[in-house]
Amino acid sequence: MSVPTAPEQPADEMENQIKSPDPGPGAPPEYNSHFVPGPPGPAVPPPAGYPGGLPVGYYSPQQPSTFPLYLPTGGHHPIQYQPGKYPTPQHSAPVVWMPMPTLMLNCPPGLEYLAQLDNIHVLQHFEPLEIITGFETNNRYDIKNNLGQMVYSVNEDTDDYTRNAYRTLRPFVLRVTDFMGREVMTMQRPFRCTCCCFCCPSTRQELEVQCPPGVTIGFVAEHWNLCRAVYSIQNERKEDMMGVYGPCSTYGCGSDSVFEVISLDGVSSIGSITRKWNGVLSAMSDADHFEIHFPLDLDVKMKAMIFGACFLIDFMYFESSPPQRSSHSS
Repeated sequence: MSVPTAPEQPADEMENQIKSPDPGPGAPPEYNSHFVPGPPGPAVPPPAGYPGGLPVGYYSPQQPSTFPLYLPTGGHHPIQYQPGKYPTPQHSAPVVWMPMPTLMLNCPPGLEYLAQLDNIHVLQHFEPLEIITGFETNNRYDIKNNLGQMVYSVNEDTDDYTRNAYRTLRPFVLRVTDFMGREVMTMQRPFRCTCCCFCCPSTRQELEVQCPPGVTIGFVAEHWNLCRAVYSIQNERKEDMMGVYGPCSTYGCGSDSVFEVISLDGVSSIGSITRKWNGVLSAMSDADHFEIHFPLDLDVKMKAMIFGACFLIDFMYFESSPPQRSSHSS
């Protein structure tokens, strides 16, 4: 007794049944198979014990909180790693900026941050290349509040020859930028010759502060003193507004160096600029940490001037030049 079978179909007819309708113009060629796909298998539940029901490295469109470790540019599916087998991604800590304050009347644009603060931290970047090669690089600083949030970024803009020829005496331009990269403040230090008498006005160091760039709001001027560092903070007309008095010795090892900001009559203490001692890092490099204090209700322009005085103090007393390599062989 013969078992009825389905009539055989030529291979060409089988291909025509499997092939989808003709693709439109410009569509990529489709993959043709001689095998008829079977019905889909039962759904497999995700493995238990992972946050969201999926192991790290798996991506689910229904779970926006899970992301793939890597999405190839030429494929449609993420590369998936078995639990415990996937590599650990190395991510640097994100930079958190201070929330943008609202605009204020009678406040130069960009200084609204200082108007809300009574102290800031000036953190200089550590440059190992300077120690290894002796090549002086542009200084970079992070300005942060007490919560560790970035307030400003400060970058020196000086050419290579000037930095390495004049070292700590070099003229410089410092550009202060906000979280959007906009330059909100500029600080300029002109060159001052130090080969003549120290009491000569032409040898005294000076820093000009502009905010916004191009508009001078004041100066920081050095005054000659036999025993200690003395500065005056001036307005845009070079009228003295406050004084800054440093310690008798700014090179103390193992202790902070405090520069007091006082009123013109020398009676009231207004604030301070403190160079923090960072242990071995302070002794071996010029990556300094300054903490600046001023009253919350102080005029914001005067806050900016105290802020600028910090950088002149840094270059004059704490900017150690990298060791010079001798050109003579021993």
